[in-house]
Amino acid sequence: MADLLFDAVERPELCDLFERLGPEAPTLLKPWTTRDLAAHLVLRERDYLAGPGLVLPGAWSHFAEQRRRALKLSDFAKLIAAIRSGPPVGFFRVEWVRRFPSLNEFFVHPEDVRRANGLGPRTSAPTLDEALWGNVSRAPWFLARRLRGAGLELQWAGTARTLRARRGDPIARIAGPPGELLMYLFGRQAAAQVEVSGSAAAVEAVRCARFGM
Repeated sequence: MADLLFDAVERPELCDLFERLGPEAPTLLKPWTTRDLAAHLVLRERDYLAGPGLVLPGAWSHFAEQRRRALKLSDFAKLIAAIRSGPPVGFFRVEWVRRFPSLNEFFVHPEDVRRANGLGPRTSAPTLDEALWGNVSRAPWFLARRLRGAGLELQWAGTARTLRARRGDPIARIAGPPGELLMYLFGRQAAAQVEVSGSAAAVEAVRCARFGM
């Protein structure tokens, strides 16, 4: 299990959700539907020209969105088949990419679909929790970079494992399972099942901050 690439487990989970719910089901990424999300995932892995625009701002971002809107007009079943087939030859088959950004992508997006459709969060296997905690530990300062007026600690709930995501005073702490911490850091604060603690000022600063890419 230690060598398992969890993105390969999460990918079919999401594809099964797409097939079960259909192309017009809501997601947490309003106003995106499951069709929008499927187009995003196909573009991310298979459009090497537009793909960088998913993380780069400005004209490249606008170009990527134009390509995604065009792609979402494709047959939904074909979009699902492209996702289910796995990453194409190239960058997205690199092991580090699969263990870090792709695992994040394919863990968070099934939750975007599940929670928007009343299905609730999943219970992660201990080995997946370990992998997700490793990813939470990688540069959490970047996802929390817009936090102002407070420092931030993250805790794996029920354990003594903590990390500093952002320096500053007063300090707020977000505690939860690794997957829920990841959801919070990726901007799904309202849906993430975590506990935010600290002084009133620190908690308010965290609740008002915009997390994510």
